[in-house]
Amino acid sequence: METDLLSDSPTSVLAPDLHEATRRRAEEIYVQSGRMPGRDVENWTQAEREIREQAEKGNRRAAIMIRVNGSQYVGEYCPDSADGYVPGEIGVGSSVSVRLKGDKMYVKRPNGRELETTIVQKIR
Repeated sequence: METDLLSDSPTSVLAPDLHEATRRRAEEIYVQSGRMPGRDVENWTQAEREIREQAEKGNRRAAIMIRVNGSQYVGEYCPDSADGYVPGEIGVGSSVSVRLKGDKMYVKRPNGRELETTIVQKIR
């Protein structure tokens, strides 16, 4: 698996509008809370609040691109919760161990820790 880096991309680059970013976050909340039915409004409201706060604070998300079996996966992560990962830690073209699980991609870092990302795009 080879890596390409997308340096500190703002969320708006990968999610063209706030509605899509909110939809993705609401789905993440749904999955993280055990896929409990009947909480659509609560999940959406929480997602809206988080996305709005993120936009107001100017928080940035970063992304890493990994090539797996001929497909490229773009995994987005928040630098503030990346356990010290910094862009460039995994060099472009490096071979890395990757786990794919649902919409998550876990990239094994040189220090043995995993970088958890959310897959936002798959390119064949």
